[in-house]
Parts: sequence; structure tokens; C-alpha cells
Amino acid sequence: MEGLISSRTIPIRGYGTQGNTALFPTHTSNRRRVFYGPIKMMAPTNSSNSKAGSVKPLTASSLGRLDNTLPSKEVLDLWQKADAVCFDVDSTVCVDEGIDELAEFCGAGKAVAEWTARAMGGSVPFEEALAARLDLFKPSLSTIQDFLEKRPPRLSPGINELVQKLKESGKTVYLISGGFRQMINPVASILGVPTGNIFANQLLFHNSGEFAGFDVNEPTSRSGGKPAAVELIRKVRGYKTVVMIGDGATDREARKPGCADLFICYGGVQLREPVAEKADWLVFNFKDLINSLE
Repeated sequence: MEGLISSRTIPIRGYGTQGNTALFPTHTSNRRRVFYGPIKMMAPTNSSNSKAGSVKPLTASSLGRLDNTLPSKEVLDLWQKADAVCFDVDSTVCVDEGIDELAEFCGAGKAVAEWTARAMGGSVPFEEALAARLDLFKPSLSTIQDFLEKRPPRLSPGINELVQKLKESGKTVYLISGGFRQMINPVASILGVPTGNIFANQLLFHNSGEFAGFDVNEPTSRSGGKPAAVELIRKVRGYKTVVMIGDGATDREARKPGCADLFICYGGVQLREPVAEKADWLVFNFKDLINSLE
């Protein structure tokens, strides 16, 4: 990254309506700021036309191996009394894997999707997969802007209702993702999640607007990043009970002492069996989580 620093790379941040009170230190720059107004004016896809509706159905043998689709009394108690709920974004809050969608937009979809599958399955270190995927298509600043304007977020069915229910119940919602802030800020705006409650990666660009890598100082840019984010949230805010919800191996990592007390695997978009079988609770519909709060 030394060469990038000398060429005056600048992080470009998405625009949100909430104040930025991020717990992790972030880089700032007054050279350039990008406003993604068109994203807010376009309604997110949240219907049967979304990818969630096209996921292949589970086989009986798959379900037979997974005995955690009904929560135990202990799991249900932790869920109901949680102070904070942390969500993964790709294939959880949204029906897409953001980096895969961006890669497809840039003409490198298949190769990048293969890397994503390996990373989410836990077979390669996350930072290695992130660098390899970005290197395949090197998105420029103008490409990012074009992508955000033409492809607004596609939310998973029921996620908006769940987030609102959690907030009504006095729980604080966070978005913790290995994706990019530029693509997550519009999602947070739709859900009413403050930008200070987002932990995600940051794309870097040269002054010319050409791709210059990603900020390796973001905790979510490497393996173990999500547990680090959850642990910091817990320490700084003093939460007694924290829940992590996601679909991938990096989400499952957050379930350990000092981090999340509970890991709920969401299989409504992608079912990753090695992850699902180790979850405290496996759900395929966010309505199950909403109903359990009533």
C-alpha cells in the first residue's frame, strides 16, 4: 500500500442521511465526495421477482441433516433479550452478493462468483479472496457510480419489517459486511440504520478515478474482521447480549466469547450447509424472527 499512498489515493464514501459516528477510525478526505442521490429515489426490489425467489429448493436429505431450524428455549431467550443485532449484508439483508453483481456489471461475473463461493464457504482466507476478486475487474470510480445508479439495492423479503421491529423493541441494528461502503450506505439509508452503525470495506481510487485497491486497515477486509467489529461494538457500547445474523463462514466466526452470544444463519438466499449446521438457529424466512419477538 505504500505505493498507493504516494500516489495520493483517496477513499470515496457513499452518502447517507445519518451522521457518521463510526466506532472504528476512518480515513477522511475533502478532495472528493460522491453523493448517490439517485439510489435513494429508486425503490428497492423486495418481491417475488428477487433472486430469493429463484434459489433452488432444499432437498429432504439436506433438511434432514439440519436439526437447528427450531430454536431451543435458551436460543429464543437470547434472541428476545438481545441489546444489539448485527446483520451481514450480502445474501442476508440483500438478495445479491454485491461484489458478484458489480463484477457481472464489469464483465467478470463468473470468475468472481467462483471466488466468492470459496470465500463464503471458508476454504480460503477472506483477504486473499477479496484481493483476488477485485484484481479480476478493477472497478473505476465512474463504474461504481454507474453501477449504483443503474442497480439499486434488492432487499431480502421481510428484512425491512424485521429491522423496524427490532428498533421498536429497543434493539440497536448494525450492518457488518465484507462488502463495500459505497454499496451498503444506500441499503442502510433505506432501512434507517445510521452510517455510524456500518462496518464494511472501503474501495480506494487514484485522483484519476482509476481503481487503486481497498483499505487494508478496515477490520472487515481480513479474516476475523467481523468478530473484531462485534467485539468492539460490545466493548464501546456495553451491550450485554449481541446477536449475529448472516449466511457465511465469516458471520459464523463472530460467535465466540466476547463477541456474539448467538449466531442465526439465514438460508433464505444461499444455504451453505457447513455454516448452517453450526448455527444456533437456522431460519429461511425473516418472518420467523419477527414472530418470535411478539
